[in-house]
Amino acid sequence: MARSSLYQQVAAEVRRAIYTGELAPGDQIPTETDLMEAHGVSRNTVRLALGELENEGLILRMRRRGTFVRERRPLLMRPQDEFPSRDQEVERRLDSFVHAVTAEGREPDQNIEVSIVEPPEDVATRLALADGALAVVRRRLRFVDGQPYNTNDSYFPLDLVADSEIARPGNITRGANRVLEELGHPQTRVVDDISARMPTSDETLRLRLEPGTPVIVHVRVGYDGEETPVRVAVSVLPADKHLIRYELERQSASRP
Repeated sequence: MARSSLYQQVAAEVRRAIYTGELAPGDQIPTETDLMEAHGVSRNTVRLALGELENEGLILRMRRRGTFVRERRPLLMRPQDEFPSRDQEVERRLDSFVHAVTAEGREPDQNIEVSIVEPPEDVATRLALADGALAVVRRRLRFVDGQPYNTNDSYFPLDLVADSEIARPGNITRGANRVLEELGHPQTRVVDDISARMPTSDETLRLRLEPGTPVIVHVRVGYDGEETPVRVAVSVLPADKHLIRYELERQSASRP
């Protein structure tokens, strides 16, 4: 049997044990020696198998401690909850991220940096800004239970929000969407683009990502009643820490 088939067979057996729960998150997997004896293969074959599982984000190899099944407790993200109904707004005055985390009994936190920038070309295009026009960006590094979970960079046209809370440092407890509404620009429509890729070196560092962890990029553009784009939010979500759930309800056909 070819070497590639051997290491894939070892990887498949460990992968099966993880997915079936035989090896739970945090459990230490068998040592290289144990895997060599169990499968009758060389150390190099075992290391190739473990390397594949590490690249898939299933295991974490810790020097001098061993190899463990990675913790995988994804945060449920419901993008539609960013715009609650009026009744729901009465029940909560927190932004959607804080609400999602506290709803699971977990502890949210975030670091916020606010600055005036010439936004990246793709953001400027989505905001329909003229060449050289500036935007306010609120950059957030978000934490769950003390661990970095995602980043969220929200861009707003400077001439729209210059004198508001959005342009000032600090948290906006009721959320920037409510501030936009108070400024006369409630978002009546949003467009979401969701893609996946490997992280940049900066994202790997900020989010403390393990090798082989892809990220989900969620870009949301918000439009007011005049179809003017008033916000572009770019979220980078480690794929092993998030579950994105959309719920769609079919509307009844109108009758003449």
